[in-house]
Amino acid sequence: MSDVELDFRAHYVALVARKRLYGGIMLAIFALLMISGFMLADSRNAGGFWDGILNVFDFPADVWADTAPKLDQLPGHVVTYFPSLIETINIAAVATLVGAILGTVLSLLSTRGLARWPRLIGLFRRVMDIMRAVPEIVIALILIFVLGGGPVPAMIAIAFHTSGALGKLFSEVNENADLKPVEGLSSVGARWGQRMWLGIIPQVAPNYLSYALLRFEINIRASAILGFVGAGGIGYELKNAMAWGQGKYDEAAAIFILLFLTIVFFDQLSSHARNRLVHEGGR
Repeated sequence: MSDVELDFRAHYVALVARKRLYGGIMLAIFALLMISGFMLADSRNAGGFWDGILNVFDFPADVWADTAPKLDQLPGHVVTYFPSLIETINIAAVATLVGAILGTVLSLLSTRGLARWPRLIGLFRRVMDIMRAVPEIVIALILIFVLGGGPVPAMIAIAFHTSGALGKLFSEVNENADLKPVEGLSSVGARWGQRMWLGIIPQVAPNYLSYALLRFEINIRASAILGFVGAGGIGYELKNAMAWGQGKYDEAAAIFILLFLTIVFFDQLSSHARNRLVHEGGR
């Protein structure tokens, strides 16, 4: 083996050892952060994690004890709370539609080679970062304070967050689009909106729709959660049923079942639609 090969091998071994060392250090730091964070959270928890973990099955046991004698009433409860479920789905659907439209515009304005104002690409990207960074529940709480309880604050909060999330995903799709149609349209004097609508949107529409469907699933869950803070829908009814405690747990169980079946249904439906879009788009 020549000196050059020996030097190359030694350099490679040293590089691998250095990468393993850095990886070990990062893993140790991550483990220490996890342990210290857990200890801090446990010390600030009212009851203590280790004391409370023993009672984790108490609530499900109470729900079952209250529901078992009333199983014949569950279908009636499902019918009663079905309109609230429809409200939750409507909130998610409108929020997804508004978020997808706004996310499309933001993605086109923040993609190099497509942006209407190239110097403002960084600004639009930071706007999407802010929209993704603020949780829906924080926005909903602020809007409920201003507008009062109801589905409108939930829809606005979810649409705001969805715009940032989909805008980021859409911009990544835009970067893989073919720019030749845009150049052709530009050569005949088409405006920016026409270039985007005729040259880019037809290429990226299947991926856009796939991401939008995935986000719709997420927004159904988010809409149900926001109901706990007074934003309407099935979550609000679940909060009320749980607040009554013993004696109303059968209604809470019916809402749990209704919400679970709904999420599974839309998950399977959107997964099937996304698979068809991906397969058809790849042909």
